[in-house]
Amino acid sequence: MILLNEGGSFLETTYQFKLGIAPIAWTNDDMPELGKENTFEQCISEMALAGFQGTEIGSKYPRDPHILNKALKIRGLEVAGAWFSAYLTTEDYEYTKTRFVEHCDFLKAVGADVVVVSEQGHSIQGLNKNLFRYKPTFTNEEWKILSEGMNKLGEIARKKGMDLVYHHHMGTGVQTEDEIHRLMEMTDPSIVHLLFDTGHLIFSNEDPKSILLKYFHRIKHVHLKDIRLNVLNRVKEKQMSFLEAVKEGVFTVPGDGDIDFEPIFNILKENHYKGWLLVEAEQDPKRANPFEYALIARNYLRESINV
Repeated sequence: MILLNEGGSFLETTYQFKLGIAPIAWTNDDMPELGKENTFEQCISEMALAGFQGTEIGSKYPRDPHILNKALKIRGLEVAGAWFSAYLTTEDYEYTKTRFVEHCDFLKAVGADVVVVSEQGHSIQGLNKNLFRYKPTFTNEEWKILSEGMNKLGEIARKKGMDLVYHHHMGTGVQTEDEIHRLMEMTDPSIVHLLFDTGHLIFSNEDPKSILLKYFHRIKHVHLKDIRLNVLNRVKEKQMSFLEAVKEGVFTVPGDGDIDFEPIFNILKENHYKGWLLVEAEQDPKRANPFEYALIARNYLRESINV
């Protein structure tokens, strides 16, 4: 990326990341009633208008690669990746493998080089259960099944020229720093990488900087999600579910919440992070206009890291 200084001469930056935004602010795949009125075309047009370079894929996106590629290309957008739900701990491996291969083939056809994976076996993120009281944990045998399965999926992704990045997530068996550490220790670092999500770490009472420094060499994808601490406190006090917390407004875009992103950005820049920075903040679009909040995030990133 090239920038001009005040004198008009060129300054070369060393940033090797690209900025994207997730469609979940326009339409929530877990709660389709949130944003059901927003179309695919509106979503990607507003992403481009706000100044982003890429998008992850949502449920309203066309599954025909030709149609999707054309719609994104004319708006100057790229595909940064897409979510995949694995069920290694509750289903036969072949069930997850078959779906994963199809998913990777689709992503490859639309130009993505990252596949986002989260283990949803025993997950409560989509259930009406308190996040902390009913949080799932894996047995030793399930950890073995999970890690071996992730290694196999990672190898499949690598052979297709893609990186598997594991998404730690609220309401799942890989949520806390200890659980992230266990998964990283039990999987092959050359084929199982990590997605770093600021919002989920704060929500889970973890220190994002600790994870970022400890596993920087494994991080291939970043979700920038901010937190409203007053809402988070209310969510914990009332023992809400994950979906209730989203509706309550626990998440927002960087620059609108309470996370101090400066130390995080400094670590990313100093260690020459390569990959996507994806703004992802699921909110009720009737309460938080997606385009307005996309602009808030874009302007904040421009001011914070000059991109």
